[in-house]
Amino acid sequence: MDRRLRLAVVTETYPPEVNGVSLSLAKLLDGLDRTCDVHLVRVDRHDLDAPMTHEIRVAGFPIPGYSALRGGLPAWLALRSAWLLLRPDLVHIATEGPLGLSALQVARWMKIPVCSDFRTHFEQYVDHYKLAWLEPVASRYLRYFHNRCDLNFVPTEMLASQLKAQGFDRLTVVPRGVDLRLFGPGHRDEALRASWLGSGAQQEGRQKPAILLCVSRMAAEKNLVVLLQAYRAARQAGSLARLVMVGDGPIRSSLARDFPEALFVGMKTGLDLSRHYASADLFCFPSQSETFGNVVLEAMASALPVIAYRQGASAALLQDQVHGWILDDFSASAFHGALQNALRQWSHEPKGLWQQMGERALVKASTQSWSSVQNLMLSHWYALAFPTLKAKAHHEPFTHSQQL
Repeated sequence: MDRRLRLAVVTETYPPEVNGVSLSLAKLLDGLDRTCDVHLVRVDRHDLDAPMTHEIRVAGFPIPGYSALRGGLPAWLALRSAWLLLRPDLVHIATEGPLGLSALQVARWMKIPVCSDFRTHFEQYVDHYKLAWLEPVASRYLRYFHNRCDLNFVPTEMLASQLKAQGFDRLTVVPRGVDLRLFGPGHRDEALRASWLGSGAQQEGRQKPAILLCVSRMAAEKNLVVLLQAYRAARQAGSLARLVMVGDGPIRSSLARDFPEALFVGMKTGLDLSRHYASADLFCFPSQSETFGNVVLEAMASALPVIAYRQGASAALLQDQVHGWILDDFSASAFHGALQNALRQWSHEPKGLWQQMGERALVKASTQSWSSVQNLMLSHWYALAFPTLKAKAHHEPFTHSQQL
């Protein structure tokens, strides 16, 4: 007889926190109560409502430079007590911090199957924060953590190959999804575009400036200075463009001070964020620290061509000169050149090539629904939790109409 999966999900970040990990995890779990019992383990915050049924909240600590985020402290006793009382069939760990490690240790002690996500290129972070001495320590820790899991989920084949070469075991690829009802070109807002162009943008002649968009956490590892310098150089060379920077983070104020020609609009979420995507002409993403980069997929779903380095979502989903400008050369000069080339093409044929690339990106994004990702994850979860059951569907497949 089929049975519902009792799934414990452990994470150190979850909405209302706004970042790629929290939002993608929330989308993955959205609606799963029709198929399984989700027991969420998360870090407590002062602004949360009353806990949901089967939700465990643990103590946390502030993360320097990120006032909205809290790391999770180890919770061996709380997890052991809760899971002895109501034993999960499977533990899924979304983050590898102290809370995640304690969950892994308790699950192993109780002989509960455990799986995890690989979401962070830590070596990129330590490089940007001049902590290179930490890189070998972090690499050993991550390898130890993930190799004690029964299965590790990674979002792209490229990342799986890289991790395998570094000694990581039991890797399987599950792509990320995009909310195709929230993000789309139908949310274009001409009044919003006009407000951007009226804030000091160049408007000489008849041609309207191209609106460039970047959505990112404002942090050193996101490599945003490369984009801002490229934008400044393009303007100095005579290109008509307006750069809109969406997001917040520890270096936002310094970037806004150093690059006043760009428009910094702060954090946007929900429909407001989708309006910003759909009202731009080109998405620019200079980060080299992504395991995936959900914002690239959101831009594609909004019918935007993309300039990005070939990694994460850009490597997995985009083709150079088909969906935008996808760079194999990871230098700053390559990004500068790609932006100048794109703007040159805009000046010769406004909207023509960019619109064609954006339409092809939208077609590609339409294959990446969250419902398909949920179905794939459920198959892996059930196989881990109930390995002796016959190979058949243990859950009702999600459909696009069920996707929230």
